[in-house]
Amino acid sequence: MNPDKIRGILNILFLVLALASIIVYFTVSDFKIFMYICGAAIFTKVMEFFIRFTNR
Repeated sequence: MNPDKIRGILNILFLVLALASIIVYFTVSDFKIFMYICGAAIFTKVMEFFIRFTNR
């Protein structure tokens, strides 16, 4: 699969997870759920970052 396509998918996933974490932060009282979703968003962004700089 093309690295640019993978990066695009990871960026879309990151944006969805970031939006979900903001919604969870303001609606759900359990902070642990927010941390899990936010951690998943950060993990996907880090993976996209590594793909961007290792495929030059």
